[in-house]
Amino acid sequence: MSVAGELLSNYQHDISALRLVTGDKGVFDVRVDGDLIYSKDETGRHAEPGEMVDLARGIIEA
Repeated sequence: MSVAGELLSNYQHDISALRLVTGDKGVFDVRVDGDLIYSKDETGRHAEPGEMVDLARGIIEA
């Protein structure tokens, strides 16, 4: 399942908007309310399945 699908599946009632923006050279950044919560460039790897849900949980349930 895609990251967008995972987030919507788990937090469909908490997400007011979800935007996918294509990038160059394999860019994969995830932002919540403008704040960067994950960057493939910074970590040197793609997110693991469920990783974005865990990160989102920390923000949504805070």
